[in-house]
Amino acid sequence: MTTQKRSALGRGLGALIPGASAARGAEAQPAAAPPPSATNPVELPIDRIRPNPEQPRRRFDPAELERLADSIRRHGVLQPVVVRVVENGNYELVVGERRWRASQVAGRQTLPAVVADVAPRDRLEIALVENVQRHDLNPIELALAFKTLAESGATQEQIGARVGFERSTIANHLRLLDLPREMQGDVEDGALSVGHAKAILGVASPERRRALRDRVVSDALSVRQTEEAARDLGAPTRVREKSRGAVQVVDPDLANLVDILRARVQTQVRLRGNASRGRIEIDYVGADELTRLVDLILGEP
Repeated sequence: MTTQKRSALGRGLGALIPGASAARGAEAQPAAAPPPSATNPVELPIDRIRPNPEQPRRRFDPAELERLADSIRRHGVLQPVVVRVVENGNYELVVGERRWRASQVAGRQTLPAVVADVAPRDRLEIALVENVQRHDLNPIELALAFKTLAESGATQEQIGARVGFERSTIANHLRLLDLPREMQGDVEDGALSVGHAKAILGVASPERRRALRDRVVSDALSVRQTEEAARDLGAPTRVREKSRGAVQVVDPDLANLVDILRARVQTQVRLRGNASRGRIEIDYVGADELTRLVDLILGEP
């Protein structure tokens, strides 16, 4: 993603959090207590701040936290976090969990914060925009955040508009969640790139997917080499399906047809039955993906 694209990312934090734009990069000024609708940083006790339960970032590198903690010990917290008021005079992080964690490592008792009026339903979107702007999320963390937004009723176009991504980018990230959990971990760790993962998803058989993943890691295959290997693995083969309690060998032409359909609709396709009778199953994630598939089937633009 280009710098120009990032600078116009979605609506931006300034549109999502009142006063956040003015606070970004500001030095913290001590205060006795925050006013009800603070727009300037104030010092809050760290033990009265709890993390955002919808924080999309799941991994915080200990070495990075220690480096940030060392910087905080020397220079202080140069950019305030954003919090919202919760029950019993406590606060919940909206933006800035890494600074909150590093400040605890650094031994700080207080943290500069902007107190914003943020509805619970907006927590995920704001945290997502902040992390995307900082390029802090790995592809699986993005995919899980997009899935949560989709489950709340947002279409892929709406999610893309909120975070500054094309609809196809949202769909491609959601497809990563079709990988088994161990392969999702490979993507999170950087052992597999998104390009590698997309190629592996083109292989229908779970066993062949795992075999291809092992080749990518052991032989350091490029994305192009992985795509070629995936095409080879997806060549017409004898596919076994249970039918009426027996094992039936499906015509290789049908296996080839499934491969063609999968490439056309860009999602998982399964054939249940044989050339005489059966059914075709097409996977989708979210209402937007369903609409796209229906339009493809009906020939709509």
